Order: sequence, then structure tokens, then C-alpha cells
Amino acid sequence: MNKTINLQKNLIIFGIPFLIIGLMIFIAKSQLFINNSNNLATGITFDLLLTVPFIYFLLIRKTNIPKTTVIPFLILGIVISSIILPSENQYYLNLFKTWVLPIVEISILSFVIYNVRKGIKHYNLNKTESFDFFTTLKNTCYEILPKGFVIPFVTEIAVFYYGFIYWKKRDLKENEFSYHKESGTIALMIVIIFLVAIETAVIHILLAKWSNTAAWILTFLSIYTGIQIFGFLKSMFKRPISIENNKLFLRYGIMKEATINIEDIESIEVSSKDVELNKETRNLSFLGELESHNLIIRLKKENTLIGLYGMKRKFKNLTFHVDDKIKFKDLVINALQQRFIANKRQR
Repeated sequence: MNKTINLQKNLIIFGIPFLIIGLMIFIAKSQLFINNSNNLATGITFDLLLTVPFIYFLLIRKTNIPKTTVIPFLILGIVISSIILPSENQYYLNLFKTWVLPIVEISILSFVIYNVRKGIKHYNLNKTESFDFFTTLKNTCYEILPKGFVIPFVTEIAVFYYGFIYWKKRDLKENEFSYHKESGTIALMIVIIFLVAIETAVIHILLAKWSNTAAWILTFLSIYTGIQIFGFLKSMFKRPISIENNKLFLRYGIMKEATINIEDIESIEVSSKDVELNKETRNLSFLGELESHNLIIRLKKENTLIGLYGMKRKFKNLTFHVDDKIKFKDLVINALQQRFIANKRQR
């Protein structure tokens, strides 16, 4: 019953704005628009940029949907207006882009920065938790952007943050563990970056003889790839594996991560033996079987491993590497015992 009611609410909330958008597109492509383009173009512009976001806001104001989701409708209105209206009928649209859109962009950026700073203060006050920029940024962006856009957007920002902004040494706490010191991934990434740099220079010179534009496009893409790899590499130093608040946070830079409730752990084993990777058993490293592991954790129920750009994979068993494997295993077992005692007392 509740599902039916929620479905009906969502149909109304999203159906009415999209119905108006569809109507505006239909009018812009009709003979009526051709005969009276100036007046109708003004009406379509104001409807798409103001009426649709405002109606959507009225529909969601008493719901749990974040009010900041009005922004995607505003952006959608700008995009659709730019496509369906002839360039000579985009006077008010251009005014909006010039004067209003920058204010919206600055407001979004300010909102993100404010919430990230608020997250930092929260974690500084609560010393039992560790601040993680990537997680805080994701939580902030989920309040602004459609869910499908959050992970790609956050990943791009995180690449530059970890690669070029966050240089301060990350001192590990008692509940945090590194995994990069004995990893072959670091060396592999460094080699790839050097290869990309060398090949880019050579290919640029050769390609420039045929097309200078193509040479610079390829060079830009290669530089961007190098920046991505560098950001991935540095994130491994800055995002340690941790145990806190009865949860196990398994991270492999910004490339892979999983959050496991301590009570869901069936067993943890120190082992480097070969394990067949399949739909039930996965490796935390993005290199999979190419990188060795020294720990195997088995769960009572399925969990989700989140990879690059939000790709999700289910697992029940996970292999991964921790530099101080013995201490890590002891802390997990200790957390399991404490959780068992706490559950027993509650009964």
C-alpha cells in the first residue's frame, strides 16, 4: 500500500514538471511557434527556467526530497532551451546564462565547501571517527545532484583533491591501517605515468605532421589520463582502511571501497593462498588476481563492493592486503567479541 502511494506521489512530483517540459518542446517545434516566434520564445524561456523549477519546488516542499534538487531542473531547462530555441530567439536565455547562472554556480560551490568544512569540524570534535574527504563530498553532493551523477562528479573532484591539493602527511590512528607499502600497484602506476608522458611526447610530434589539432587533442587526453592515475595513486596514501563505530571501512584509494558491519563478519583469516575470484569472492584491489592478498574475510550475508565511478559488485568473501595484518586481525576479532557481548546484554 505504502509503495503504491509513494509511486503515485513520485509520478505527480516528477510527472508534472516533465509534462510542462514536453509541452514546451512540442510548442517550439510546431507551426504556431514559427508564426509567432518572438513572443512564444520568451514564454518558453521563462517557463523552462522559472516555472518548471518553481512548480517542482512547490511539489517537494513538504516531502523528504532535498530542496537542492531544484537545481538539476534549472540546469535541464537551460540545456533544453539552448537546443529547441533558434539562436536569434535566445535573448533572455543568454541574459540568464550571463547574470543568473554564475550566481547559481557560486552558490552550489559555496554549499559544497560549507558542508565539507562542516564535515571536517564534526570529525574534529568527534575523535572516535576519522574524517574522509571522499565520503563527506559524496554525502554533500547527494543533497544537490541526481544520484546517477554523484559518483562520477565526486570522483573527478577527488582525483584533483588527492592528486594536487592534499599533500599533508596522513598519520595513522590506532584503528587505521595502510595497505600500500608492500603493494605492487604503486610501482605499476608510476611506471604507467612515465610511459604515458614519454609516449605522449613522441606521438604528439608524429601526429602534428598530419594534424596539429588532433595532436593537441591526444596530448590533452593523455595528460588528463596521467592526472587521473596520479590522483588514484595518491588516494591510496590518504584513505586508510579503518575500524570504527562497529564498522569495517575497507578502502583501496578512491578506486574501490566497501563498508561492513562488524556483526556481519563470519570469519577473518590471515592467508596468502590463491583464491578463485567469482561472483561470491572478490578482491579489494582494482587489479584483482594480479595483486596478492594476505587477508580473507567471510561474511554471513552479501555486501556491496563499490568500484570506480560507482560500479557495484556483490560479494560474500573478500580478499585484500593490509600492511600490519596481525594487528588488523586482532582488532577485528576484538570488535567482534565486544559486539557479541553487547548483543548478549541487550537480550
